[in-house]
Order: sequence, then C-alpha cells, then structure tokens
Amino acid sequence: MGDQEPTPENATMMQGFEWYVPADQKHWNRLEKHIPQLKKWGVDNIWVPPGCKGSSNNGNGYDIYDLYDLGEFDQKGSVSTKWGTKTDLLAMCEVAKAENMGIYWDAVLNHKFSGDHKEKCKAREVDPNDRTRFVSDQYEIEAWVGFDFPGRQEGNEMKYSKLKYHWYHFSGVDYNARGGRTAIFKIQGEQGDGEWAEVPNVDGEKGNYDYLMGSDLDYDHPEVSDDVITWGKWISKEIPLKGIRFDAIKHYSAAFLRQFVTSLEEEYGTGWFFVGEFWKDSLQDLLKYLDIMNKKFSLFDTPLVYNFSEISRASGADMRQVFDGTLVQASPINAVTLVMNHDTQPYQALEAPIEGWFKPLAYALILLRVNGYPCVWYGDLYGIKGEHPFPPSCSGALPKLMLARKLYAYGKQADYFDYATCLGWVKYGTHDRPYGCAVVLSNAGEGRKRMHVGEMHAGEVWTDVLGWSQEEATIGHDGFGEFKCGQTSVSVFVNREAGGREKFGEEFDYNIYEE
Repeated sequence: MGDQEPTPENATMMQGFEWYVPADQKHWNRLEKHIPQLKKWGVDNIWVPPGCKGSSNNGNGYDIYDLYDLGEFDQKGSVSTKWGTKTDLLAMCEVAKAENMGIYWDAVLNHKFSGDHKEKCKAREVDPNDRTRFVSDQYEIEAWVGFDFPGRQEGNEMKYSKLKYHWYHFSGVDYNARGGRTAIFKIQGEQGDGEWAEVPNVDGEKGNYDYLMGSDLDYDHPEVSDDVITWGKWISKEIPLKGIRFDAIKHYSAAFLRQFVTSLEEEYGTGWFFVGEFWKDSLQDLLKYLDIMNKKFSLFDTPLVYNFSEISRASGADMRQVFDGTLVQASPINAVTLVMNHDTQPYQALEAPIEGWFKPLAYALILLRVNGYPCVWYGDLYGIKGEHPFPPSCSGALPKLMLARKLYAYGKQADYFDYATCLGWVKYGTHDRPYGCAVVLSNAGEGRKRMHVGEMHAGEVWTDVLGWSQEEATIGHDGFGEFKCGQTSVSVFVNREAGGREKFGEEFDYNIYEE
C-alpha cells in the first residue's frame, strides 16, 4: 500500500464584526490584537467589515462613498473609516499574514452614498412594490449623484482612479432634492433604454430588485464596470486578500459579477474564495444563481438560518428536518453555513431570532459535520454592543466547538437522526487524524445515543470536551458507546487521552474591548 495523502485540515471562517461595534476607529487594532488567539482556537480566514470610505466615520461601510479610500484621505469628515485608518488596516493584515490567516474583504458594489454635489437628470417614478411599473411620466429631478472624490485629488491628477461619477453612471435613486420628494426614481440614462438590469441577472422580487438603496450603480455603463473591475485588481494588490464577500448580490448584475470574478482569476490565478450575500429564503433561487455563476462561487445558506430560528422558538420541534430545503443539503460545496450575522442580529431589519439555548446546538450542526464551510459570527463570540447589548453566546462553548472542529471532526460520518428531539452523529477519524468524535444534542429533555465509534476504540473512555456532561462513555468491544447530553444541550465526546485535550482547559479572552 502506498503512502496515504495527509488529511486536509478543517477550515473555519469568521465574520469579524457586528453591527454595533463602537465607532471609535479602533476596530482594525482590536482584530490585530486578537488574530493570534482566533487562529489558535481554529479560525483560518476572517471576513473583515467593509473598509472603504462611507458617508461618515460612524457608518459601517454599507453607506459606501469611495471604493478607493481605505482610510487614507480626508473625505466625509475624517481620514479614518469607522474601523480605523489604512495604516491600521495594513498593520492588521501583516499580523494575519504572519499567523497564516486569510483576509476576506467585504465588497459593497451595488450603490454609492453621500454624493459631493447634485446633478439634474431625467427620471420616472416606479411602483416600489413593482419596479417594472412606471407611475409617472419622465421629468427632471435633482439628485445627489455627483461624486468628485476631492480628497484623492493631487494637483491635476486623481490618485488610484481618474473616474468621477455623474448621473449617467447610475440607474436609480430614492430622493429628488428638488422639492424633497422621496420615491424610487428610474434614471433615464444615456444608454437610452431607461430600464433596470434584467432578471435573472438581478432578483425578480418586486418585479425587478435592481434598486436597493442610495445611488444605484449602472453596470451597463462601461465606465462603471471598468472602474470597479480595476478597483478589484487594485485592492488585491493593496491588501493580501484570499477572498471577497460580495454584499447585496441579488440587486446588481450577475453577468458583471461573473466578469469581475473572472478578471481577478485571470490577473492573479485561481484559489480565490468568493461568497455572495443573496439573502433570500428560497433554495431554488439560490441554486439558480449558482448556475448563473457556473457554480464557481459560494452563497450563505439563508434557509438554514431560518430553520435554526424556527426550531429554536418551537417547543420540541423535529430537529431531523433541520437541513430540509437548505443549500448545505442541496449543494454543500457551495454553501457557507452560519447561525447569525450583522443583518440577522437583534434589532436589525432581517432579524432572525435564535434562542440562546439553541445556539450551541446550531454551531455544533455547522462546525462538527462534514458539509459546508462554517462561518462563526463575531457577535456570538465576543458579544454585542449598542443600546441593547448581549454577552457572548453559548455560555463559553463556542471557542471549544471551534477547536473541536479543528482537532477531531474528521473522517467518515455516521448519523443517528432517529429521534425527533435528539440527534447524534459520529466522525470516525482518519489515518493521520485518528481520534474522531461523537456528538449528541437535544432540544428537549436529557438526550442519549448508543453510537458506534469503531472497534479500534474498544476499552477507551470518552468524555465531553465542553465539560457540560459529566457522564463518561466507555467504548465496548463492539465499538459502541452510550453518549449523553443534558436537556436542551449538546455534548462532544472524544477519547479522554486524545491529543489536544489540554487546550480545552485554556481560557479564551472575550474582552476584545479592553484598552
């Protein structure tokens, strides 16, 4: 028998922010300090917040003003973005590189905010619930669609990009400064058609969901598409990126995004990770979008988040249905699994409530199983700030679940989904990661499962690395053991002599805001 190939290490990504992170311009510094710890506990790649200049240094970056300003120019009231300066960003990236942690950039490419001056243009109002239906004749409006980027002006030259944006670079706005009227206005552009991007290049919700917010970029205009593709190549040189998270992709041209992705691969080679936020609880729509992108792309598993939410809020729900209708079940290689993010967190527009007791179970379901690429959320790991603060979730178990994934969740998987309110599964390990693990969770009373972990483990004593179950499981000569968890709880069992067990006794520093 020839030498076997090494087992690839399980990868975990983390969203490195939540909506209410303080606007103190110190977030790049916070992440820089905590990256070594995150790497130690199992995070391989971090999705950083949108670090391009927004309309102010209090905005989270989705109110984007200038793609080419990463906290370098005095624009919109400060040099720094909410997260810090470009110098701070680069320092954080250097630490990440030293720790072999990848950086995923949050690219906000759908729109712009906070234009530098108003411009006159022709427009027609559309029905907000059916954007294909015009509700006015064409008339002249004044819109904030003039973007000069004065901070990047150096003499007669513009640094990084020469393009200044005007009314004809946009497809729609939601405000007419002449009279202060708020509506959705379809700009009748110089392209002449006066139409939105076509479905299915954008989502068909509301007839056509091209328009989302702000000044909506028109990717049918070659100056826009060329400039944004140039930006993609530019930022990939400025920052050592391993991937990009694309915001609001159902609202702008998929044909353009496919071109953007292809251009980066042609320029720098393959190996990039690209994931899009197509936030819709429809598996079929997610799969259709992946087909448009030739499946060389990933999406966040929105249906799974809503399944978690529904199960957590129901009494004794059937957990065997947790993966029904999800992307991770239908197309696991394209699925980024998650429990919560900045849009679904409490008091946000897309809030998807998940009861606190259920979060450890949900994280076990994405971290300790074979399918999907799991994304841990900053707000669950470090807590939520703001007017309605929340402590870290999972009662201290989340770092341990991450570490259990890194150390033990390898090899063939056997499921024990034979009881509605108690699930279990086993990972058998591999030739070079031999320990494996057994997971049992319950959304009702105490749970127990008799599961097979392999005759090679006969006589071993397995214990819960989370420390929540005090019950030991002795593996019989037939390779079976009985594994137990508490009510509405989860336990992760491994051989008490397994390598790496000592790491679970170490402390995780949750105090990311400590000065």
